[in-house]
Amino acid sequence: MKLGRFGISALLAILLLVPGAALAQVPSLTIGLGEASGPQQVSTTIQVLFILTVLSLAPAILLMTTGFTRIVIVLSFVRQAMGTQQMPPNQVIIGLALFLTFFVMAPVWTQVNDQALQPYLQQQISQEQALELALPPIRGFMLKQTQEKDLELLMNIAGIEAPESSEDVPTMTLIPSFMLSELKRAFQMGFLIYIPFLVIDMVVASVLMAMGMMMLPPPIISLPFKLLLFVLVDGWQLVVGSLVQSFF
Repeated sequence: MKLGRFGISALLAILLLVPGAALAQVPSLTIGLGEASGPQQVSTTIQVLFILTVLSLAPAILLMTTGFTRIVIVLSFVRQAMGTQQMPPNQVIIGLALFLTFFVMAPVWTQVNDQALQPYLQQQISQEQALELALPPIRGFMLKQTQEKDLELLMNIAGIEAPESSEDVPTMTLIPSFMLSELKRAFQMGFLIYIPFLVIDMVVASVLMAMGMMMLPPPIISLPFKLLLFVLVDGWQLVVGSLVQSFF
């Protein structure tokens, strides 16, 4: 069925008017800059900017103060050692690392919630007191996972004298020390994961060379044996169990 001029014009009018009528029911958000009428407005503006800054830095905070770094590196080593290219996909690796991080950090975040967040939401303490109460559980976790020589290295670089107790360690020195220790421990675990797969690659390459099949790529033959070994020993359970237990 063909539309005449009137039909086409009416159709265009409907397409133009309906979205406008629908959008008229949606509230709008306006952000602008203006002159503050008092100190209270200035304080509120600074708080909003601070919250937006914290939200933008949330991924970095997650990487710096939790076990996410170690977990995601070890899982990436497992995939690379098996030679499965993009299996599991990056989304699966990151998702599993995030949920394992939530599992490992649950006791710490529960303590932060009970000591700092809930009292602050109930207006029992101020923001400064909430931050002071939230910091010790996180520092305790990082101190437990940080190697002494890594902490000593960063403190020597910063020119800080040896602290009398763990409470005297500056947080800005503790965080990079913790990340350095996490990287070292993750690569150590990755090396141990690589060894059995490397042995399979060497055996397959030696057999192919002995049979004179030098033109056949060894990874094509060794991949099924790697997968078979990983499935028989329940590799994911071993890897995840070792990762989680390494934090406790």
